[in-house]
Amino acid sequence: MRRLLLWAVLLSSFTVGCGVLENSEDHATDAAREAAGKVGERLYGQRPRTAEEVGRAAAEVDGVEVLRVTGTSTHDGDGVDVVVRTSGSAYDDRFDAQEVVVRRCFAVRVSPRSEWREEPRDVDCPAGAPLVFPPPPPVPELPSAELRAKLPRVPKGGRAEEAEVRRALAALDLHPEIRTEVQAEAGRVGVSLSLKGNGFDPQDCVLALVGPGVLDVWTPVRIQRMPGEGGCGVGNALHPQPPPH
Repeated sequence: MRRLLLWAVLLSSFTVGCGVLENSEDHATDAAREAAGKVGERLYGQRPRTAEEVGRAAAEVDGVEVLRVTGTSTHDGDGVDVVVRTSGSAYDDRFDAQEVVVRRCFAVRVSPRSEWREEPRDVDCPAGAPLVFPPPPPVPELPSAELRAKLPRVPKGGRAEEAEVRRALAALDLHPEIRTEVQAEAGRVGVSLSLKGNGFDPQDCVLALVGPGVLDVWTPVRIQRMPGEGGCGVGNALHPQPPPH
């Protein structure tokens, strides 16, 4: 009878211990899932991204390995599905001999229909090494200082000439992706150098105004460069919008 009681106690201890260890693994898995959720948080939004851009951004999240990317872009079909591998840990000093560490894989969907803090889906880890993404192509630099140096100075009482301003712009040898707008009005000439926007983020641009006794080169404030605000148009160079309140 005493032997049976001893076995019962040992079996009970073993069962409780396994339950605690299993619970620690669950907690570690939850931590890994939370790390994967940071990918969704980072990529959440309406801005269009290619599959490569999604994979590159996911790989930049600390503790995340990107194993698979499917789809072409966030706004095509069902969007982009990215499979990531993360790790999580848990430790209960009452029962765990050492910290429990797990590595798990999760799928994160990136599309305009994705929900904020949408829970990543548990998936099997694909075979193979983590994907490596090339750096993004460099963004052409808008030459503010060079523009100021090349533009003509018009004395007070004079008149800015559009042809002279255009010659100055041609001398800058601008990158093909830089869009140039020039407009003359009442003896003044406005200039806009801009890069194509994505329709969601602020557009990159530089404005200039050449007139009698006036030479201004500036970048409009962020709110004016948002889509639909018109801050990067050449009209804003000739008639600058008032600063936001």
